[in-house]
Amino acid sequence: QVQLVESGGGLVQPGGSLRLSCAVSGLNLDHYTIGWFRQVPGKMREGIGCISSGDGSAYYADIVKGRFTISRDNAKKTVWLQMNDLKPEDTAVYYCAGTVGPDSTWFVDDYDYWGQGTQVTVSS
Repeated sequence: QVQLVESGGGLVQPGGSLRLSCAVSGLNLDHYTIGWFRQVPGKMREGIGCISSGDGSAYYADIVKGRFTISRDNAKKTVWLQMNDLKPEDTAVYYCAGTVGPDSTWFVDDYDYWGQGTQVTVSS
């Protein structure tokens, strides 16, 4: 059974940092690109970046580039999303997801397996 479990969400002040984790089980992480997404109530889920299964290159949407960093440790079966300089508009439920498809995609439809999400709230 494939499971992706996010953790690390919470309340943080603007300008602060959080690190989200995505623990993966039931699949060989060596063969999967892992993406990060977020969703605000009433809006579509949006991709913010991914890390490839091949050379581990990370790719980012412009809205988070320079502030967020994705990393992975296949031996630990974990992917992280380091979020710095957080803004109120980063408030959302954050999801990780896995695909054996394209290495540099953050289109929702490209992903096969999803976590349950973790809430991030940026507020003073």
